[in-house]
Amino acid sequence: MDFNDRARLDTSQVNDVRGRRGPGGRGLAVGGGGLGIVGLLLALVLGVNPADLTGGSTGSYDSSFSGASTDELAQRCQTGADADTSEDCRVVGTVNSIQTFWRSQVQGYRPASTTLFEDSISTGCGGATSAVGPFYCPPDDGVYIDLGFFEVLRTQYGAKGGDFAQAYVLAHEYGHHIQNITGQSAKVQRSRDQEGPQSGSVRLELQADCYAGAWAANAVATGFLATITEADISEGLSAAAAVGDDRIQEKSTGRVDPESWTHGSAQQRQTWFRTGLGSGKPASCDTFSVPAV
Repeated sequence: MDFNDRARLDTSQVNDVRGRRGPGGRGLAVGGGGLGIVGLLLALVLGVNPADLTGGSTGSYDSSFSGASTDELAQRCQTGADADTSEDCRVVGTVNSIQTFWRSQVQGYRPASTTLFEDSISTGCGGATSAVGPFYCPPDDGVYIDLGFFEVLRTQYGAKGGDFAQAYVLAHEYGHHIQNITGQSAKVQRSRDQEGPQSGSVRLELQADCYAGAWAANAVATGFLATITEADISEGLSAAAAVGDDRIQEKSTGRVDPESWTHGSAQQRQTWFRTGLGSGKPASCDTFSVPAV
């Protein structure tokens, strides 16, 4: 994953609140606060609303805590060359590319911020700890991520790791932002079809995977990336498989129960990422119109 050295990065799209803790005491009850097996069962849903895991309590969102990006981040992350040498700047460049793509695809697109945090944070969806993993919060139009998640994904769940694994996760979360804008998320939330390999919940997650693939197909055209290689795509597919419901269940309990799936199998997630990648068009990502996903 190579960035265009001359691309100008926009750090206003990324908030860095690491080193500070969110106000209030509504952290998730995930036991130990670490990214262990129990935490990852929640974390790897890649799109969970923290309020869903805390009995629906939303808490109060403190915009002064997760509002503006730090001056330090803005000073360090100015060009694509910086994104090639710094993980933080790579996040900025990836987010810039993703949002540039979606602005060209969705009329009335509204930006979503990405917030880098560690340990815990207070959001419009409630309190969250690092054990929740990357998630999208609709009231904030915000993506939240603790970058330590990727090391756990690699060491405990067998993902290849690498720069593009991170890009896939971010692109998936922005897929949920698109679903929020278009109203698809609300439709699924109102339905009772929440579990099983063909459920609305699974179809929502697979659509976000497909959206991530559609961005990847157009990433170079956004001007922020110079190249995406086959090795990069392999990293993204590996991450997609690692967060499959079947992989998580087998790792944590030793058995697989498809009727309890909410995000799709490893094969389903890879298939729909490839679908978006192959077409490069979000229109190919209508996971709700096919008889089986």
